[in-house]
Amino acid sequence: MKILQLITGSNKKVTELLDQHLPRWKDFVQLARIDRPIGIFLLLWPTLWALWLAADGIPSVHKLLVFVAGVILTRSAGCVINDYADRNVDGHVKRTRERPLVTGRIQPKEALIYAAVLFLLAFLLVLTTNSLTISLSFVALLFAAAYPFAKRYTYLPQVVLGIAFGCSIPMAFTAEAGELTTQVWLLFTANLMWTVAYDTQYAMVDRDDDIKVGIKSTAILFGEMDNVIIGFFQVTALIALIMVGKQLELSWPFYLSLAAAAAGFFWQQRQTRNRERMRCFKAFLSNHWIGAIIFLGIATSL
Repeated sequence: MKILQLITGSNKKVTELLDQHLPRWKDFVQLARIDRPIGIFLLLWPTLWALWLAADGIPSVHKLLVFVAGVILTRSAGCVINDYADRNVDGHVKRTRERPLVTGRIQPKEALIYAAVLFLLAFLLVLTTNSLTISLSFVALLFAAAYPFAKRYTYLPQVVLGIAFGCSIPMAFTAEAGELTTQVWLLFTANLMWTVAYDTQYAMVDRDDDIKVGIKSTAILFGEMDNVIIGFFQVTALIALIMVGKQLELSWPFYLSLAAAAAGFFWQQRQTRNRERMRCFKAFLSNHWIGAIIFLGIATSL
Protein backbone atom coordinates (compact mmCIF):
# COMPACT_ATOMS: atom_id res chain seq x y z
CA MET A 1 0.00 0.00 0.00
CA LYS A 2 2.85 2.41 0.90
CA ILE A 3 4.57 1.66 -2.42
CA LEU A 4 1.34 2.41 -4.30
CA GLN A 5 0.95 5.69 -2.40
CA LEU A 6 4.55 6.65 -3.22
CA ILE A 7 4.03 5.91 -6.92
CA THR A 8 0.74 7.82 -7.02
CA GLY A 9 2.25 10.75 -5.17
CA SER A 10 5.27 10.76 -7.48
CA ASN A 11 3.08 10.74 -10.59
CA LYS A 12 1.05 13.62 -9.20
CA LYS A 13 4.20 15.67 -8.60
CA VAL A 14 5.44 14.99 -12.14
CA THR A 15 2.08 16.08 -13.55
CA GLU A 16 2.16 19.26 -11.47
CA LEU A 17 5.67 20.08 -12.69
CA LEU A 18 4.67 19.51 -16.30
CA ASP A 19 1.57 21.67 -15.89
CA GLN A 20 3.72 24.43 -14.38
CA HIS A 21 6.57 24.45 -16.91
CA LEU A 22 4.90 22.91 -19.98
CA PRO A 23 1.25 23.95 -19.70
CA ARG A 24 0.37 22.54 -23.15
CA TRP A 25 1.99 19.15 -22.74
CA LYS A 26 -1.36 17.36 -22.52
CA ASP A 27 -2.37 18.78 -25.90
CA PHE A 28 0.76 17.37 -27.55
CA VAL A 29 0.24 14.01 -25.83
CA GLN A 30 -3.32 13.95 -27.16
CA LEU A 31 -2.22 15.00 -30.65
CA ALA A 32 0.24 12.10 -30.84
CA ARG A 33 -2.37 9.77 -29.28
CA ILE A 34 0.13 8.67 -26.63
CA ASP A 35 -2.77 8.60 -24.20
CA ARG A 36 -4.49 6.04 -26.47
CA PRO A 37 -1.83 3.41 -27.13
CA ILE A 38 -3.95 0.93 -29.12
CA GLY A 39 -2.22 2.00 -32.34
CA ILE A 40 1.18 1.48 -30.74
CA PHE A 41 0.25 -2.08 -29.77
CA LEU A 42 -1.16 -2.89 -33.21
CA LEU A 43 2.12 -1.79 -34.80
CA LEU A 44 4.32 -3.26 -32.07
CA TRP A 45 3.07 -6.86 -32.02
CA PRO A 46 3.86 -7.67 -35.70
CA THR A 47 7.23 -5.97 -35.26
CA LEU A 48 7.95 -8.28 -32.34
CA TRP A 49 6.74 -11.28 -34.38
CA ALA A 50 9.37 -10.42 -36.98
CA LEU A 51 12.16 -9.73 -34.48
CA TRP A 52 11.67 -13.05 -32.67
CA LEU A 53 11.44 -15.02 -35.92
CA ALA A 54 14.48 -13.27 -37.42
CA ALA A 55 16.51 -13.99 -34.29
CA ASP A 56 15.13 -17.54 -33.98
CA GLY A 57 14.48 -16.65 -30.36
CA ILE A 58 15.10 -13.60 -28.21
CA PRO A 59 16.56 -10.73 -30.29
CA SER A 60 19.46 -8.53 -29.23
CA VAL A 61 18.70 -5.88 -26.61
CA HIS A 62 19.86 -3.18 -29.01
CA LYS A 63 17.46 -4.19 -31.78
CA LEU A 64 14.61 -4.63 -29.32
CA LEU A 65 15.08 -1.13 -27.91
CA VAL A 66 15.46 0.40 -31.37
CA PHE A 67 12.23 -1.09 -32.67
CA VAL A 68 10.11 -0.60 -29.56
CA ALA A 69 11.12 3.07 -29.37
CA GLY A 70 10.82 3.37 -33.15
CA VAL A 71 7.27 2.02 -33.10
CA ILE A 72 6.23 4.56 -30.46
CA LEU A 73 7.85 7.47 -32.31
CA THR A 74 6.62 6.62 -35.81
CA ARG A 75 3.09 5.82 -34.72
CA SER A 76 2.97 9.10 -32.79
CA ALA A 77 4.30 11.04 -35.78
CA GLY A 78 1.76 9.33 -38.03
CA CYS A 79 -1.07 10.42 -35.74
CA VAL A 80 0.15 14.02 -35.87
CA ILE A 81 0.29 13.97 -39.67
CA ASN A 82 -3.15 12.34 -39.77
CA ASP A 83 -4.67 15.08 -37.63
CA TYR A 84 -2.92 17.76 -39.70
CA ALA A 85 -4.45 16.32 -42.88
CA ASP A 86 -7.90 16.03 -41.24
CA ARG A 87 -7.86 19.33 -39.36
CA ASN A 88 -10.64 20.79 -41.51
CA VAL A 89 -12.95 17.77 -41.35
CA ASP A 90 -12.43 16.36 -37.85
CA GLY A 91 -14.73 19.03 -36.44
CA HIS A 92 -17.63 17.44 -38.33
CA VAL A 93 -17.05 13.99 -36.82
CA LYS A 94 -18.39 13.40 -33.32
CA ARG A 95 -15.45 11.26 -32.19
CA THR A 96 -12.77 13.73 -33.31
CA ARG A 97 -14.26 17.19 -32.85
CA GLU A 98 -12.26 17.89 -29.66
CA ARG A 99 -8.81 17.12 -31.09
CA PRO A 100 -6.16 19.82 -30.47
CA LEU A 101 -5.85 20.96 -34.10
CA VAL A 102 -9.62 21.27 -34.42
CA THR A 103 -10.03 23.37 -31.28
CA GLY A 104 -6.96 25.50 -32.03
CA ARG A 105 -5.01 24.43 -28.94
CA ILE A 106 -2.19 23.49 -31.33
CA GLN A 107 -1.48 25.36 -34.58
CA PRO A 108 -0.85 23.54 -37.90
CA LYS A 109 2.75 24.78 -38.11
CA GLU A 110 3.44 23.46 -34.62
CA ALA A 111 2.00 20.08 -35.60
CA LEU A 112 4.28 19.82 -38.64
CA ILE A 113 7.35 20.66 -36.56
CA TYR A 114 6.27 18.14 -33.93
CA ALA A 115 5.85 15.39 -36.55
CA ALA A 116 9.21 16.21 -38.12
CA VAL A 117 10.98 15.92 -34.75
CA LEU A 118 9.33 12.57 -34.02
CA PHE A 119 10.24 11.18 -37.46
CA LEU A 120 13.80 12.47 -37.08
CA LEU A 121 14.22 10.74 -33.72
CA ALA A 122 12.93 7.50 -35.22
CA PHE A 123 15.36 7.83 -38.14
CA LEU A 124 18.27 8.39 -35.78
CA LEU A 125 17.41 5.06 -34.17
CA VAL A 126 17.37 3.35 -37.58
CA LEU A 127 20.85 4.75 -38.30
CA THR A 128 22.18 2.45 -35.58
CA THR A 129 21.21 -0.64 -37.65
CA ASN A 130 22.44 -1.40 -41.19
CA SER A 131 22.22 0.04 -44.71
CA LEU A 132 19.41 -2.25 -45.92
CA THR A 133 17.24 -1.41 -42.92
CA ILE A 134 17.96 2.29 -43.43
CA SER A 135 16.89 2.01 -47.08
CA LEU A 136 13.64 0.28 -46.09
CA SER A 137 12.92 3.06 -43.59
CA PHE A 138 12.44 5.53 -46.46
CA VAL A 139 9.75 3.28 -47.94
CA ALA A 140 8.07 3.10 -44.53
CA LEU A 141 8.21 6.90 -44.19
CA LEU A 142 6.64 7.34 -47.64
CA PHE A 143 3.63 5.18 -46.81
CA ALA A 144 3.27 6.55 -43.27
CA ALA A 145 3.11 10.10 -44.64
CA ALA A 146 0.81 9.09 -47.52
CA TYR A 147 -1.83 7.31 -45.43
CA PRO A 148 -3.63 10.40 -44.05
CA PHE A 149 -4.01 11.81 -47.55
CA ALA A 150 -4.99 8.51 -49.22
CA LYS A 151 -8.53 8.78 -47.87
CA ARG A 152 -9.04 11.90 -50.03
CA TYR A 153 -8.39 10.12 -53.32
CA THR A 154 -9.02 6.41 -52.83
CA TYR A 155 -11.36 4.08 -50.98
CA LEU A 156 -8.36 1.99 -49.93
CA PRO A 157 -6.55 4.01 -47.24
CA GLN A 158 -6.64 0.90 -45.04
CA VAL A 159 -4.40 -0.85 -47.58
CA VAL A 160 -1.94 2.06 -47.45
CA LEU A 161 -1.97 1.81 -43.64
CA GLY A 162 -1.41 -1.94 -43.87
CA ILE A 163 1.67 -1.41 -46.03
CA ALA A 164 2.95 1.35 -43.73
CA PHE A 165 2.50 -0.83 -40.63
CA GLY A 166 3.90 -3.86 -42.45
CA CYS A 167 7.17 -2.12 -43.33
CA SER A 168 8.33 -2.75 -39.78
CA ILE A 169 8.45 -6.48 -40.59
CA PRO A 170 11.15 -6.45 -43.32
CA MET A 171 12.97 -3.75 -41.37
CA ALA A 172 13.06 -5.94 -38.27
CA PHE A 173 14.25 -8.94 -40.27
CA THR A 174 17.05 -7.07 -42.01
CA ALA A 175 18.13 -5.40 -38.78
CA GLU A 176 18.31 -8.67 -36.85
CA ALA A 177 19.13 -11.26 -39.54
CA GLY A 178 20.60 -9.09 -42.30
CA GLU A 179 18.43 -10.57 -45.07
CA LEU A 180 14.95 -10.85 -46.51
CA THR A 181 13.47 -14.34 -46.75
CA THR A 182 10.26 -15.87 -48.11
CA GLN A 183 8.87 -15.92 -44.59
CA VAL A 184 9.26 -12.14 -44.37
CA TRP A 185 6.78 -11.62 -47.19
CA LEU A 186 4.37 -14.21 -45.86
CA LEU A 187 4.44 -12.42 -42.52
CA PHE A 188 4.04 -9.09 -44.31
CA THR A 189 1.02 -10.45 -46.20
CA ALA A 190 -0.56 -11.79 -43.01
CA ASN A 191 -0.12 -8.43 -41.30
CA LEU A 192 -1.47 -6.54 -44.33
CA MET A 193 -4.63 -8.67 -44.38
CA TRP A 194 -5.09 -8.32 -40.63
CA THR A 195 -4.54 -4.55 -40.72
CA VAL A 196 -7.06 -4.00 -43.50
CA ALA A 197 -9.55 -6.10 -41.52
CA TYR A 198 -9.21 -4.27 -38.21
CA ASP A 199 -8.92 -0.79 -39.73
CA THR A 200 -12.09 -1.46 -41.70
CA GLN A 201 -13.77 -2.25 -38.37
CA TYR A 202 -12.43 1.08 -37.11
CA ALA A 203 -13.74 2.86 -40.21
CA MET A 204 -17.18 1.30 -39.63
CA VAL A 205 -17.41 3.41 -36.46
CA ASP A 206 -17.23 6.67 -38.45
CA ARG A 207 -18.81 5.49 -41.70
CA ASP A 208 -21.89 7.75 -41.56
CA ASP A 209 -19.84 10.83 -40.65
CA ASP A 210 -17.19 10.03 -43.27
CA ILE A 211 -19.81 9.83 -46.02
CA LYS A 212 -21.12 13.28 -45.04
CA VAL A 213 -17.68 14.97 -45.12
CA GLY A 214 -16.33 13.10 -48.14
CA ILE A 215 -13.76 10.86 -46.43
CA LYS A 216 -13.22 7.53 -48.22
CA SER A 217 -12.59 4.13 -46.61
CA THR A 218 -12.89 0.40 -47.19
CA ALA A 219 -15.90 0.42 -44.85
CA ILE A 220 -17.71 2.63 -47.36
CA LEU A 221 -16.38 0.68 -50.35
CA PHE A 222 -17.42 -2.72 -48.97
CA GLY A 223 -20.88 -1.51 -47.88
CA GLU A 224 -23.16 -4.33 -46.77
CA MET A 225 -20.46 -6.87 -47.63
CA ASP A 226 -18.12 -5.39 -45.01
CA ASN A 227 -18.17 -8.29 -42.53
CA VAL A 228 -17.88 -10.92 -45.26
CA ILE A 229 -14.83 -9.22 -46.75
CA ILE A 230 -13.31 -8.63 -43.31
CA GLY A 231 -13.76 -12.34 -42.63
CA PHE A 232 -11.98 -13.14 -45.91
CA PHE A 233 -9.01 -10.97 -44.88
CA GLN A 234 -8.91 -12.57 -41.43
CA VAL A 235 -8.89 -16.10 -42.88
CA THR A 236 -6.20 -15.10 -45.40
CA ALA A 237 -4.07 -13.72 -42.59
CA LEU A 238 -4.35 -16.99 -40.66
CA ILE A 239 -3.46 -19.04 -43.75
CA ALA A 240 -0.34 -16.92 -44.35
CA LEU A 241 0.68 -17.37 -40.70
CA ILE A 242 0.16 -21.13 -40.95
CA MET A 243 2.49 -21.12 -43.97
CA VAL A 244 5.09 -19.24 -41.92
CA GLY A 245 4.78 -21.80 -39.15
CA LYS A 246 5.16 -24.72 -41.56
CA GLN A 247 8.21 -23.26 -43.29
CA LEU A 248 9.96 -22.38 -40.03
CA GLU A 249 8.85 -25.60 -38.33
CA LEU A 250 7.28 -23.82 -35.38
CA SER A 251 5.89 -26.04 -32.63
CA TRP A 252 2.35 -26.55 -31.33
CA PRO A 253 2.03 -23.37 -29.15
CA PHE A 254 2.12 -21.29 -32.34
CA TYR A 255 -0.82 -23.17 -33.86
CA LEU A 256 -2.67 -22.96 -30.56
CA SER A 257 -2.24 -19.19 -30.68
CA LEU A 258 -3.66 -19.14 -34.22
CA ALA A 259 -6.67 -21.14 -33.02
CA ALA A 260 -7.19 -18.54 -30.28
CA ALA A 261 -6.85 -15.77 -32.88
CA ALA A 262 -9.48 -17.50 -35.04
CA ALA A 263 -11.82 -17.61 -32.05
CA GLY A 264 -11.16 -13.90 -31.53
CA PHE A 265 -12.02 -13.16 -35.16
CA PHE A 266 -15.26 -15.11 -34.80
CA TRP A 267 -16.14 -13.05 -31.72
CA GLN A 268 -15.41 -9.86 -33.65
CA GLN A 269 -17.74 -10.94 -36.44
CA ARG A 270 -20.54 -11.35 -33.93
CA GLN A 271 -19.78 -7.93 -32.45
CA THR A 272 -19.94 -6.11 -35.79
CA ARG A 273 -22.83 -7.97 -37.44
CA ASN A 274 -25.34 -5.17 -36.66
CA ARG A 275 -22.83 -2.36 -37.43
CA GLU A 276 -23.40 -0.67 -34.07
CA ARG A 277 -20.71 1.96 -33.53
CA MET A 278 -19.56 0.99 -30.07
CA ARG A 279 -19.56 -2.73 -30.87
CA CYS A 280 -17.47 -2.09 -33.99
CA PHE A 281 -15.06 -0.05 -31.90
CA LYS A 282 -14.93 -2.78 -29.26
CA ALA A 283 -14.14 -5.35 -31.96
CA PHE A 284 -11.36 -3.10 -33.28
CA LEU A 285 -9.79 -2.68 -29.83
CA SER A 286 -9.73 -6.45 -29.26
CA ASN A 287 -7.17 -6.86 -32.05
CA HIS A 288 -4.51 -5.82 -29.55
CA TRP A 289 -5.06 -9.12 -27.74
CA ILE A 290 -4.98 -11.11 -30.97
CA GLY A 291 -1.58 -9.63 -31.82
CA ALA A 292 -0.34 -10.38 -28.30
CA ILE A 293 -1.58 -13.98 -28.41
CA ILE A 294 0.15 -14.64 -31.73
CA PHE A 295 3.37 -13.14 -30.36
CA LEU A 296 3.13 -15.41 -27.34
CA GLY A 297 2.66 -18.37 -29.68
CA ILE A 298 5.78 -17.41 -31.66
CA ALA A 299 7.90 -16.73 -28.59
CA THR A 300 7.08 -20.11 -27.05
CA SER A 301 7.52 -22.06 -30.29
CA LEU A 302 11.14 -21.21 -31.06
